[in-house]
Amino acid sequence: MAQLEHIEAIEKRLWNAADTMRANSNYASNEYFLPVMGLIFLRHAYSRFLAVKNTIEADLPQRGGKTRALSKEDFSRKSAIFLQPKAQFDHLVALTGSDDRARAIIDAMESIEADYESLRGVLPKSEYQELDNEVIGQLLRILNPDELKRVSGDVFGRIYEYFLTQFADQKAHDGGEFFTPVSLVSLIAHVIDPQGGTVLDPACGSGGMFVQSARTVEERGQSPTERLTFYGLEKNATTIRLAKMNLAVHGLEGDIQKAITYYDDPHDMVGKADFVMANPPFNVDEIDADKVKSDPRLAFGLPGVNKKGKVSNGNYVWISYFYSYLNEHGRAGFVMSSQASSAGRDEAKVRQKLVETGDVDIMIAIRSNFFYTRTVPCELWFIDRGKPDQPSPPAPLPEGEGRFFEPLNRKDHVLMIDARNIYRKVTRKIYDFSPEQEQNILAIVRLYRGQPEKYLDTVATYCRRMLAEGEGCFLLQSGGGEASEPLPSFQAALAALLRAITPFLETLGWSNWWTGPRSRPTIGLLPQVVTSVLPPRKKTKTSTSKRPCGKSMWSWRI
Repeated sequence: MAQLEHIEAIEKRLWNAADTMRANSNYASNEYFLPVMGLIFLRHAYSRFLAVKNTIEADLPQRGGKTRALSKEDFSRKSAIFLQPKAQFDHLVALTGSDDRARAIIDAMESIEADYESLRGVLPKSEYQELDNEVIGQLLRILNPDELKRVSGDVFGRIYEYFLTQFADQKAHDGGEFFTPVSLVSLIAHVIDPQGGTVLDPACGSGGMFVQSARTVEERGQSPTERLTFYGLEKNATTIRLAKMNLAVHGLEGDIQKAITYYDDPHDMVGKADFVMANPPFNVDEIDADKVKSDPRLAFGLPGVNKKGKVSNGNYVWISYFYSYLNEHGRAGFVMSSQASSAGRDEAKVRQKLVETGDVDIMIAIRSNFFYTRTVPCELWFIDRGKPDQPSPPAPLPEGEGRFFEPLNRKDHVLMIDARNIYRKVTRKIYDFSPEQEQNILAIVRLYRGQPEKYLDTVATYCRRMLAEGEGCFLLQSGGGEASEPLPSFQAALAALLRAITPFLETLGWSNWWTGPRSRPTIGLLPQVVTSVLPPRKKTKTSTSKRPCGKSMWSWRI
């Protein structure tokens, strides 16, 4: 937990430094966006390169007393990118003001693209020629603090996502629609639980769905590059570049094609996907009905058409497509406008056909302000074409634990969760889920699916954390190896505070407040003390009690 909080602090400091520098320059967010993300990509690639380099070198074969040179294949096996010396971040940071930093970064990007076909034409290059040489130097130094060299884990993967979040908030590209909030993506990924197979995102944006589904595999101690294959569709060429960099920065690859999904299916994925994840645009009313009316992905027919020959609302086009992409055991999880679950007329007919399949699994209502570009509430829909049509017996529980419920025939049920009152306030206008809130929602899903053992694992995790935090009240080990005792220290500080405040209280006539019946310092009268020195409250209709808190409510003594 301390490591995570440290990384979160670093993320904020890096963003604040980079954004302050932009604010003091002549660049707009959209001009600054790709160059910054490109440098974060380079910094992460270098971090991964260093993390595995020593291990790779130790295993290199020798012949005639000479060790074989490093190759990109050596690093690919470790989910890292091979970097030539000119592409290594320390080399770029060491450049002086007399060097052409833009040219050096372009050379670094071109050397990576030459080695990796999946990144060819993806990395930002010419954008750096638009930036001042000193601005580039400052950016390089901002993204290379010493503290980042001491933290472990996928730090720059997190930083890449954090910067995407902040740029989305500034609407630096495509109105911010390229980015889906991490807490929603994480919840979708954990509900559909992609253990292995093909993952399709037909509106993939910056690739967050792929990254989070890979994390669910890593949580089980498995390799996502071996278990998952990613396919994506995206209409915006710049967003595709972001997505491919996002995958690369997490050691992943995917086949992302430029396409308008309403009309094109370049991956030919109907009936082939194991998992579909998406956050499509809501309530689109510009889809040409003639172009899609015979599309095999419209499994439930065409929704309503308006007088202009356009589909009146594209929500059920998307939903039909998601359903049709799945194979017979496939699962889908996607974000959808809350209007879709109650829409009438032709949309209601499509919805009825979908519900009658028995494959709608779960729906979760989300409050407003979870998105950077939309203030409206939304819903998460989950489809499971492999839902059993017979009740599954619950997993065996430990002796004496009992049973939670009779197992459901899920084919005839839909779990609906109203999570509109579950949120954490991030900023004045943006909300998300805390990790604990996400786990609590997942606990409901797992019980519904007849997986009480996973629910018990969640409860056990909370109990272990509570015990660890409780133990920390008595003894903490600092990063430098020094031990401290927070609770005794707090008690001593409180005693010192009471002694310091005593002279003032005696001037108010509270000469005996310090000692209790056992002749020990007490805070039993502290509420009355506070009441006596505060100005009287104004009377309100809801405040009728004039009595101070009783001593029974303040019985803790030091």
